[in-house]
Amino acid sequence: MNLLGINGSPRQGGNTDILLDKALEAAEESGWETEKIILNLLDISAPQEKEYYEVNSEGLSPIKDDMQIIYKKVNKCDGIILASPIFFGSLSAQTKIMIDRFQCVWVSKNLLKKEIFTQKKAGGFICAAASHRKDFFQNAKSIVRNLFQVIRAQYKAELFCPGLEEKGEVKNHPDFLESAYELGREIISKNQ
Repeated sequence: MNLLGINGSPRQGGNTDILLDKALEAAEESGWETEKIILNLLDISAPQEKEYYEVNSEGLSPIKDDMQIIYKKVNKCDGIILASPIFFGSLSAQTKIMIDRFQCVWVSKNLLKKEIFTQKKAGGFICAAASHRKDFFQNAKSIVRNLFQVIRAQYKAELFCPGLEEKGEVKNHPDFLESAYELGREIISKNQ
């Protein structure tokens, strides 16, 4: 079994990264293989409208960049955890660009009647923010839920961690770390 973690933070070793690692740790301790993608290290173009009306022979985006890697990994994983900080009231730009590039999957499924993602999986969402605004988390959550619906991931668990301003500050919050670990356990338990 394989659990895919996607880190949408531009800051490696930051709060989002630490929380995602903790969730993946729970899966590893249960014998699952894990993989973490750091979006900021990949070459992913912003949507160019092609995803809305043009797909390749696989039903995916015709833009040749690292999204092709992400499509394959998301399609074959057994569980997925998406992690993003809150930037300007929503997901990070890295996360939102990746999500927008899944429009081709929606087009293939709903307009071309071609299922690209056939395997159901459990999905979890981890989100860290400096502020304490619940509406920011809810905004981000609604976007992630839409993504999960398109990729056939059931939205099973979430963790919202407010008040994390400084890099690595989450290490001073054992409750958040424990909750991230439990989120990882919950995602894999849905697939056993």
